[in-house]
Amino acid sequence: MISVDKVSVRFGSFNLFEEISFVVNPRDRIALVGKNGAGKSTLLKIFAGLQLASEGMISLPKEVTIGYLPQQMELEDGLTVMEEAEKSFSHLSELQKKVEKLSNELAIREDYDSVEYQELIEELTHSNEKLDLLGVNNYKGEVERTLLGLGFLRSDFSRQTSEFSGGWRMRIELAKILLKRPDVLLLDEPTNHLDIESIQWLEDFLRMSSSALLLVSHDRAFIDAVTNRTIEISLGKIYDYKVSYSQYVTLRKERREQQLRAYENQQKQIQDTEEFIERFRYKASKSNQVQSRIKQLEKLDIIEVDDEDNAMLRLKFPPAPHSGSISLEVKSLSKNYGDKNILDTIDLTIKRGEKVAFVGKNGEGKSTLVKCIMNQVEFSGELKLGHLVKIGYFAQNQASLLNGELSVFETIDHVATGDIRTKIRDILGAFMFGGEASEKKVKVLSGGERTRLAMIRLLLEPVNLLVLDEPTNHLDMRSKDVLKEAIKAFNGTVIVVSHDREFLDGLVDKVYEFSNHKVKEHLGGIYDFLQAKKMASLKELEVSEKEQVKECQNEPSENKLSYEAQKELAKKIRKIEKQVVDTEMIIQQIECRLREIEEELSHPDKANDAHLFDEYKKKQHELEQKMYEWELLCEELEGMRS
Repeated sequence: MISVDKVSVRFGSFNLFEEISFVVNPRDRIALVGKNGAGKSTLLKIFAGLQLASEGMISLPKEVTIGYLPQQMELEDGLTVMEEAEKSFSHLSELQKKVEKLSNELAIREDYDSVEYQELIEELTHSNEKLDLLGVNNYKGEVERTLLGLGFLRSDFSRQTSEFSGGWRMRIELAKILLKRPDVLLLDEPTNHLDIESIQWLEDFLRMSSSALLLVSHDRAFIDAVTNRTIEISLGKIYDYKVSYSQYVTLRKERREQQLRAYENQQKQIQDTEEFIERFRYKASKSNQVQSRIKQLEKLDIIEVDDEDNAMLRLKFPPAPHSGSISLEVKSLSKNYGDKNILDTIDLTIKRGEKVAFVGKNGEGKSTLVKCIMNQVEFSGELKLGHLVKIGYFAQNQASLLNGELSVFETIDHVATGDIRTKIRDILGAFMFGGEASEKKVKVLSGGERTRLAMIRLLLEPVNLLVLDEPTNHLDMRSKDVLKEAIKAFNGTVIVVSHDREFLDGLVDKVYEFSNHKVKEHLGGIYDFLQAKKMASLKELEVSEKEQVKECQNEPSENKLSYEAQKELAKKIRKIEKQVVDTEMIIQQIECRLREIEEELSHPDKANDAHLFDEYKKKQHELEQKMYEWELLCEELEGMRS
């Protein structure tokens, strides 16, 4: 589908890629991995046509469609959420207008036997068939389903996009891309602004999608769930593994160990051979053997060990100054934005040394409570910091607040005070900004590099309460592991707002769930919480069903449908059942035709038949659409029956 042939990318004297080559096949699910600044986002931009390679060629068939979600995007105002999402189907509106125009033209013409009239009929028929194929009657339902899956409420559909935060607006852009169902999806950190439930929905969507996928993400659980191939970018080269991320980590380690053993064995063999040559070089009786060994060395293919990027973040928080036994106490705290209630009379107590997570859907008040703790917003109720508590704060948008025109060194030099200024170079080196990297402008840094730079501020003075709002956004796997270990080793109190399950696992011993304007405490780690949450949801469902049964028994007249209503419902159910059966028959016919085309294409004389290829692709799209219609009908039928 996409062929990358000896592509190089250079920035001045710096080589980002050096003659890399690989192929993206249909239905490939590729995770692009590598440290921050390795070039993952740059490669996606090249595929999306937003950046050119310095050398080499990227071949992309004209009919292949691309959907690209960047880390940062430009957003427009003036439309509702639904109207913005429906822009994905603007081609349907244009096609509908064309059908309407053709129909009107046919209605006023009377030259029924002319060639032009017949051509108009054929064009109208073709356009109507195309509308049916693209699902003109179902796209609104598809838009709703996608928006709901990404966490929006039905009441949000009519709200202006300008009312939403950057994270929610990124979800709208993601919805638009997913709704277009492109042949290739390019997703750059799609989970950065999603909560745990929305990430799980996106996992399911991508698993079911027929699009090829190139994914940049530092959420290990997410990429394991949706990818089947891993391409590592390191020191300008790529290493292609046809396995998921977890398997890649194991294979990569084994491969390097094998290379090292083979290299060491070969070096010993070379040393022994050179010693033999040197020892018997001047003995006539051994001259033939010496010459033979010299030729062996000349023909020997020297085993190379892959270069490994060992540059690594070194992070250790300063020891926490002593504080009181209670770090934070909240009593009856409420927060409203105008008429909208975010937090309603919440209570919580965090003790010295505890490491806790704030989790919940976006918009439930996690970051709002953090802002209350930092005294950035007004609230009602009581919030007290403990005796001698000093906060170190990492905001969710900390990296984006950096001045792009300053250098890395200047950024830290401007905020450092006292003796710490003499150690700036050492600190920058520990955060992988040593040497020339410290003179880079902030505006040319990758998202992960900016996050690392923003985090340096936490090391400038000792604190005993770390408040970290989404600290792992844009950090690569190794940097996240280092940050996690540094937080675990920190002897103070920690509050982490994060949706990253792998990062929170083994890090926190208490979870605060934000839901319905309230905060609920859960003892244990993140996976204990997720497991208990599922059980709790089932129990709540059972309780609600029992209550409904009880209500039905107590008030039968109010809950039973009237005879006419039952009759109407039964009629609708029969209609949907027929549509389900009809759709299943169409699906069988399409699948049968696809098998026939595959059989035809297997014959040498038909292998390059463009007409057959076009028909096969159309049938695949038609099958995908009909499968989606069938799912919607089954869901509707199940809802009616229940």
